[in-house]
Amino acid sequence: MPLIALLIFATGANTSVRVAGIVAAKTGALLLAKTIIPGMIVIAIGYMFGNREYLPGLSILALMAALTNSNGGLWIALSSKYGNSSDVGAYIASALNDGPFFTMLFLGLAGLANIPAQYLLAAIFPYILGLILGNLDSKIAEIFKPTANITIPFFAFALGASINIYALGQGFAGGIIIGLLSSLFTGSLGYLVYKLFFKRDTNPGVGFAIGTTAGNSVAVPALVAQADPSYKQFVPTATAACGMAVLITAVLTPVVTHVLVNRENKMKEQV
Repeated sequence: MPLIALLIFATGANTSVRVAGIVAAKTGALLLAKTIIPGMIVIAIGYMFGNREYLPGLSILALMAALTNSNGGLWIALSSKYGNSSDVGAYIASALNDGPFFTMLFLGLAGLANIPAQYLLAAIFPYILGLILGNLDSKIAEIFKPTANITIPFFAFALGASINIYALGQGFAGGIIIGLLSSLFTGSLGYLVYKLFFKRDTNPGVGFAIGTTAGNSVAVPALVAQADPSYKQFVPTATAACGMAVLITAVLTPVVTHVLVNRENKMKEQV
């Protein structure tokens, strides 16, 4: 848990608050596509079908953890290749949704989980502290840049040590479905908001690059279960499902983004 808090702190430290108007607009649009809309849909699924495991690995916990956060590194790579500087700056969306805060917030507000206020505070406080210190002193941001590479292997090891290998295998089926949803559904939402609002500024195909699941998502189920023990039964398979979603989106999203960017370029040439 302290290592995860350190990672969240480092993410905040490397998020700039000096956001130009177009970057702020793109950040908001991407949060709408990747976090708010998927989160509302997952809540609706929970209300309609109950808070249970629909297939091995396919639960409200896994869906919320995987669908509402995005891989900031992959966004930067794809937006740098296909977009412009304001697209790269919209990485802030991934910095904001990367971690347990939105998962806890959505589940708690929807009444699908009993999340005490201190856990919500614990999920967001390291980020806010890092945001403040990183923007006050750029050297702090620079120092904490390598944090992900250092901490992820250690907390991933701890998570793996606590997971039953049988449950891990079970979670792959649900993980495939969640990975496809994360890439194709949330990526399409990103493409749509870019097409609607930013097609004059950049290639709308870039918006699809938001359809990813961050590696940090594998830690979210355990964090939610610590706040609400009723979710402990879902943690092993949800963790495995999130891991599978990370792999699927890392492969599928860049391919589809490339196809859409080329399609948009050809459409512009025809016009």
